[in-house]
Amino acid sequence: METRRLQLLLELSRLGSMRAVADALGTTTSTVSQQIAVLAREAGAQLLEPHGRRVRLTPAGRRLAEHAVTILAAVETARADLHPSTDPVGTVRTAGFATAISRSLLPLVLEFADSHPGVRLITHEHEPAEAVALLGADEIDLAMVYDYNLAPAPLDASLESIPLWTARWGLGVPEHLAAGVSGNSLAVFEAFREHDLIGNSRNRADEDVVRVLTSMAGAGPAVRHKADSLDLVEELIVAGLGVGLLPVERPHRAGVRLVPLAEPEVRLRSYAVIRRGRRTWPPLALVLDRLTAAR
Repeated sequence: METRRLQLLLELSRLGSMRAVADALGTTTSTVSQQIAVLAREAGAQLLEPHGRRVRLTPAGRRLAEHAVTILAAVETARADLHPSTDPVGTVRTAGFATAISRSLLPLVLEFADSHPGVRLITHEHEPAEAVALLGADEIDLAMVYDYNLAPAPLDASLESIPLWTARWGLGVPEHLAAGVSGNSLAVFEAFREHDLIGNSRNRADEDVVRVLTSMAGAGPAVRHKADSLDLVEELIVAGLGVGLLPVERPHRAGVRLVPLAEPEVRLRSYAVIRRGRRTWPPLALVLDRLTAAR
């Protein structure tokens, strides 16, 4: 049932004549009559009956008019709730990789508790491909993902990507092997060509970067081990099982030395990804505004 037709029926119950309804709403008597006839067919009930030279609502018509009050009020409430000028209220479902949750989303949980208590964040930890799949299935509203400057990740045209922050990455190696290793990224990879590389067990982005660098260097370490946790990557490095990409700004455990990668540098790039057309929803717009302000 269209809300416009319900509005006509409600006005008829209040004003008592189709002429009065037409004058009040700036339309014609014929339009009022036609639209209420359509509403009757949609409702599957007779809504009007003759009353002298006029018509009046049947019991079914009066009952539907009572429902119209609640329905139209709910529509107005929803419209006001979604208006950009309204204080945001709602639950924003998010998914993202661990660093983005810690760095970008958790501060918002604390901020909104004071400034926007009507906005609630639900967060799940997922690697980019997993988060994007959830977004495509409309199971979340916002995905926090990443790629690397040397291996850009494609994105479906139905999604919108908002760049956030970047972070430099280097090659984590056993401390006793770091002495004398220097030069650009290609020289570093050449120096560790005989070592195994520790990749990400849930995302191929690290392997894509390694593939680019090894192809440019002509040789380099091959992925033999995989881990989901950066802490575990460092443990594997200390145990002598290989080398692995690690963020430069992250504190590293004893026994791990980070060798800088430059010319070309390796830089992780983080993004907020949403479905196109959703940016104006006030709670999501608020989250995006805070995320971009913190870049």
